[in-house]
Amino acid sequence: MSAEDEALVDRFCASLTRERHASPHTVSAYRRDLTAARAALQEQGVSDWAKADLHHMRVLVAARHRRGASPASLARFLSSLRSFYNWLIREGAAASNPARSVRAPKRARPLPKTLDVDQTHQLLEIDSDDPIAQRDRAIMEVFYASGLRLAELVGLELHDVDLAAGELTALGKGRKQRRVPLGRKAIDALRRWLPIRADWATADETALFVSRRGGRLARTSVARRLAVWGRRQGLDAHLHPHKLRHSFATHLLESSGDLRAVQELLGHADIATTQIYTHLDFQRLASVYDAAHPRAHRSYEEE
Repeated sequence: MSAEDEALVDRFCASLTRERHASPHTVSAYRRDLTAARAALQEQGVSDWAKADLHHMRVLVAARHRRGASPASLARFLSSLRSFYNWLIREGAAASNPARSVRAPKRARPLPKTLDVDQTHQLLEIDSDDPIAQRDRAIMEVFYASGLRLAELVGLELHDVDLAAGELTALGKGRKQRRVPLGRKAIDALRRWLPIRADWATADETALFVSRRGGRLARTSVARRLAVWGRRQGLDAHLHPHKLRHSFATHLLESSGDLRAVQELLGHADIATTQIYTHLDFQRLASVYDAAHPRAHRSYEEE
């Protein structure tokens, strides 16, 4: 990119951090997409961002598709371009958004993998006084009780948890706060963990979950510990943090049927995101039907 193009991208990325509170990972992804787009536009003879049109965008996306980019990757790529051009228009550096009407190929949306209720009980029945086990059980109980994202869990501060009220405050995407109830099992597990935390945490550490060294637990550390417990408790599939979030949502929806409540608890901005759990619930019902209904699994000869 030219120095001028790079300066525009730098300013846009700074605005993502300042205005949208985007994570460093998200900002890095936007920057990679825009760097790749600028190089591809230059190959088409487009001298600056403002001179790109709908045709250029379609050629750009088609070329990435031919090189094997997945529908999800192309959708994110187009999202980066649309956001960037909207910013350019706002800054007076472009007159229109040529990526606005370009559509990525439709992608199949895989259903989230979950634990069933028996598997969840199997995972959480940890009979150990080991301090690490007590911390890890508290982490898993909070995940399953509240449906938090991994980033939300590791970001929890001591003051975010109110055991007397049986709730916590999570800081979600876009730095939006939401209050989430905690069940009795999660509260009990936290009560056992907090004295251990007091022994481990450094004097200035405010995180709810810390390591033996006294600092906030990293996301990678939590993911590794859950994988360990999945194997140790005899689960037949890899356990990752989001699987507990998916299990929370699925089990709650099965019991309540209240999609709006599940949306609020998960912190989804759009209920369409939450609706994937209705498909998951239907799959479970269909499997029960196939196993139990006499005309679903046997063939009958005509009499």
